[in-house]
Parts: sequence; C-alpha cells; structure tokens
Amino acid sequence: MSSEKFENLEDDFSTSIDRLRPVIEGITNQTGEQRKNAVRQAEKKVEEANFIMQEMENEAKIAPTQYRTQMLGRLRTYRKNLDQLNKDLKRKTEVGFYQAENYGFDRDERLEASQRNRLVQGTQSLNRASESIARSHQIAAETDQLHDTDDNLGKSRKILKTMAMRVMTNKMILIVVILLELGILGLIVYFRFIRK
Repeated sequence: MSSEKFENLEDDFSTSIDRLRPVIEGITNQTGEQRKNAVRQAEKKVEEANFIMQEMENEAKIAPTQYRTQMLGRLRTYRKNLDQLNKDLKRKTEVGFYQAENYGFDRDERLEASQRNRLVQGTQSLNRASESIARSHQIAAETDQLHDTDDNLGKSRKILKTMAMRVMTNKMILIVVILLELGILGLIVYFRFIRK
C-alpha cells in the first residue's frame, strides 16, 4: 500500500468495528437506562467509524493510481460491514421502540434516537456518493491519460512517416548518384581503352 496513513486508519477502523460489534449484540440483553446507554454508545461508535471511513476515502482519493483501485475496493468492503452493523443497530433499537414502556424510552428519547439514525443514514449516503464521485474522477483521469497517449501516438506516427519519406528520398538520390558514377566510369573506360 502506498499510504501509511491509510493503513493506520484501517487499523483504527478495524479496532472501532471490533469494539462496536459486542455493544450492538449486548443491546438486546439490557433494559432501562443500561439499554439507553448501550444504544448511545453504539451510535457514538458508528459515528466514529464513519469519520474514520471518511478519512480513509480522502486518503484513497489522493493515492497514486496504481494503489487507488485497491484502496477503493477495500473501502467498499468496509462500507458494507459498517452498513450491516448499522442495520443491526437500527433493528435492535426499533425493537426497543416497540417495547418502549418496558425499557424506559420516552417519546423524546425515541425521537432523538430516530434523528440520530437518520443522521447516520444521511452520512452513509453522502459517503457512498463521495466514493462514487471519487471513482468517476479516477475514470476521468484515466481517460485523460489514454487521450494523451493517443495524441502522442499520432505525433509519433507522423514523425515516423516523415522519417520513412526522407529515407526513401535519400535512397533514390544514392541510386541516381551511383548510376551517374557508373555511367561516367563506363564513358571513361570506353574513351580510354576501347576507343584507342
């Protein structure tokens, strides 16, 4: 990989995900204030993972072309994992909403959690759009490189044709000069030896 920062962010992301999974899984086993705290903690860890993911995307955008594709592929995998964990969190949180009286959630807390979920979903949508734009920029840059290469090939063809024409012209001139020399040599031999 070309970017040490990208690799460090990957490690941070993996650590963040590893800490998030048990928190999400433990939500269903908790009630009341513990459950609310676990949900908040999980949402905070999702936001942290999203922030790290955004930093990784920024690093991938400025990476050299030969590494960028590999980085973006890994980011897509990480994005799927984070989206899946976010869906699990949302599902377990919604179960809590349906059983709000049992778990101590009041209306304001449900609205706040719902707004957080929408915010996280909006952030994820923006991240996916940013990733798509980065891919489009990459494709445009590669297309420009191909266009430049094509232009260079066209110039090279013109230069080669010009060189080939000059070589042919030089050969024709050499043939004419050789024929003239042979003619002159023939005349000299004729007048000097044969005509005597």
